[in-house]
Amino acid sequence: VTVASATICINSSTTLSATGAQTYVWSPGTGLSSTTGSSVTANPTTTTVYTITGTAGTCTAVTTATVTVNPLPIVTVNSGTICLGQQTATLTAGGASTYIWSPATGLSSANGSSVSATPGVTTSYTVTGTDANGCVNTAATAVTVNPLPTLTLTSGFICNGSTATLTASGASTYSWSPATGLSSTTGSSVTGNPISTTQYTVTGTDANGCVDSDTTSITVVNNPTVTVASATICINSSTTLNASGAQTY
Repeated sequence: VTVASATICINSSTTLSATGAQTYVWSPGTGLSSTTGSSVTANPTTTTVYTITGTAGTCTAVTTATVTVNPLPIVTVNSGTICLGQQTATLTAGGASTYIWSPATGLSSANGSSVSATPGVTTSYTVTGTDANGCVNTAATAVTVNPLPTLTLTSGFICNGSTATLTASGASTYSWSPATGLSSTTGSSVTGNPISTTQYTVTGTDANGCVDSDTTSITVVNNPTVTVASATICINSSTTLNASGAQTY
């Protein structure tokens, strides 16, 4: 009686076939589809040695076959968080020999233990790992995509020598550039008194560490130069005084 041994991954099955006799009895019955017959299906949960008794007429022979059960790989993978369009997350899987990633959306590759992820929206990924024994398992992960802050800014219009207050909102912290004419380069509200029209860039960072920038300006208008001619009159006479250089007087 001959029976070939087999190797499976846990939760899989294999067919054991016996030859050389007329009838066969298999023992133990653990994980077997049947304890009789020349061919049985085996799916034990642990490595098991089966004894096969074959009978031909009045003659009996005994042999054994081993079903080796390999465990599934324990696939591990990290998650990631990025800011939209500004960062890349590196996803690294371990515990197996080869890896396939799905979906491929936003990934630098669908294969390999380490891939770069830049999805446009929060995306869940499944990585399928296969070990050296051909056993397969999966792990799930996700890359969270945080939106950029939406900045709202005020602008200013001043006469030369005056001040304007510039305010920013939509983020947690703010940085102003250039520093020319500003009371501070940080904070949601700053006072500006540049000597000429100046454009400022405001960089806002939100609670997730995501950054965006926008521009505003302070327009500086020169003070009017008012002119008026003096005059001399005789008492009880009159003269006309004319002013120029402004719009109202």
